[in-house]
Amino acid sequence: MAARKGLTLTDVLITVVIALVFSIIYSIWGGVYTALQPFGLHLNELVYGMWFIAAVVAYLIIRKPGVAIIAEFAAASGETIVLLQFDVMLMLYGLIQGLACEIVFAIVRYKSTALMVAVLAGVAAALSTLPLDWYYGYLGHLETWNLVLMVGFRVLSGALIAGWLAHLLYRGLKETGVLKLVGSREANHSGEL
Repeated sequence: MAARKGLTLTDVLITVVIALVFSIIYSIWGGVYTALQPFGLHLNELVYGMWFIAAVVAYLIIRKPGVAIIAEFAAASGETIVLLQFDVMLMLYGLIQGLACEIVFAIVRYKSTALMVAVLAGVAAALSTLPLDWYYGYLGHLETWNLVLMVGFRVLSGALIAGWLAHLLYRGLKETGVLKLVGSREANHSGEL
């Protein structure tokens, strides 16, 4: 039987379940981010990468076009439900972050589970948030050194949390053998790490 290239219902459902788990984590993570704000120097940006992780984890498991966008948008939408406040801006951020990750995965043709791909996706997601932050006026008042520090910490966080940590989660799931039961059946999860 020929392998299907498009998303199956199972792929979408697994992606949404991953997104729902991360939407709960995202809503809790807001407290961690807020707790670091009083320390200044944008230390809170060092944990910002958690908000990009759903797309990377979902991709590493399923490796099909569209998974990153669905995962990140669904996680952002789920976060609005968990927080009991409808926030279109939050969903827009999720959509753009998922799209940024999707571009990285498309470049590798949805075939690589290498750590560097996950890290690059985390960095792309971090960079994708900056135009929206600028539009909403979060960045315009910062001095240049402060802006560079903030962007640097956010990119580092995207690389470490959304990239490295997502890859670590993927490897842990792979080692348990659970990935033999989910994701694309034609995608061999014995590929490179």
